[in-house]
Amino acid sequence: MRAVGYTHCHPIEHDEALIDLTLPEPSPPRGRDLLIEVRAVSVNPVDTKVRRNADPAGEPRVLGFDAAGIVRAKGPESVLFPIGAEVFYAGAIDRPGSNAEFQLVDERIVGHKPKTLSFAESAALPLTAITAWEALFDRLHIPRGGAGAKADPNSALLILGGGGGVGSIAIQLARRLTGLQVLATASRPETREWCTTLGAHHVLDHGKDLARQVKALGVPVPYIFSTTHTETHWNAICEILAPQGAVCVIDDPQSLDAKRLKTKAGTLAWEYMFARPVFHTPDMIAQHRLLDEVSHLVDSGALRTTLTETFGTIDAANLIRAHALIESGKARGKVVLEGFGRS
Repeated sequence: MRAVGYTHCHPIEHDEALIDLTLPEPSPPRGRDLLIEVRAVSVNPVDTKVRRNADPAGEPRVLGFDAAGIVRAKGPESVLFPIGAEVFYAGAIDRPGSNAEFQLVDERIVGHKPKTLSFAESAALPLTAITAWEALFDRLHIPRGGAGAKADPNSALLILGGGGGVGSIAIQLARRLTGLQVLATASRPETREWCTTLGAHHVLDHGKDLARQVKALGVPVPYIFSTTHTETHWNAICEILAPQGAVCVIDDPQSLDAKRLKTKAGTLAWEYMFARPVFHTPDMIAQHRLLDEVSHLVDSGALRTTLTETFGTIDAANLIRAHALIESGKARGKVVLEGFGRS
């Protein structure tokens, strides 16, 4: 089968940062695995981090997490999907990735693809939707309201990095499923407009004094979701957080002074969407259920895809372009690739 991977860690400018490969198809699925024919993938910061830092020492490693495709075979214990089902998922970091024509994935982390979206539009959603959902509802424990709940003038959620892939879906989930005022940060005109389009009540500039901007709004912020540059904004985060509030972090700060939260009895939580599939937690199937709920929200018109750019077919040259864009820090929403071209 055709695939794209890497054999050594290289900067994205290197000729072999990513290479086209021909690999054996995966073995027949066992247990609760599905064999999925991959139709479209999207690229996330985790793809670039793994490529730069996890050296496979000459053995080809296939990256890729977000994907949408079709179930072609299933293990004997699989019960959630029939052969031929259209699905979307984010995979697991400890298994071969989605940048290949076929992939084995545990059905408990797979959802039914939204009926109203194409494979490309669907592939933009899983990893960011899982991350945002778990951060808001499992880690920050934000109470859920009805879709389109009226904003509470006395309580807000602050999302740092609203223009990125995770921020883009977090804004929508918070706006549609909670009664909080949704504050998002963005510094460029195009990302500020993007956040507003997705439903943020207020868009703040994280290149300026965040604490002052939040204070000017006059709304308490008991929930903060930091998707990027947490270490840079930590002092502001601690100042902004309301007493007994909670902060959820998904990036990789070198150090954080958690004691700064003590006088506010604040909570610091980490979100890592691969924790459930890597450790096979008892509630692993929660990712299947939340993806199905996201799919329903999309089909009902409550959520929209965050696809912003399509980079062509799934090959090394196009994935290199996508990795380079992610590493530039200028991506908005999600970048998707679709199909493997002609044999």
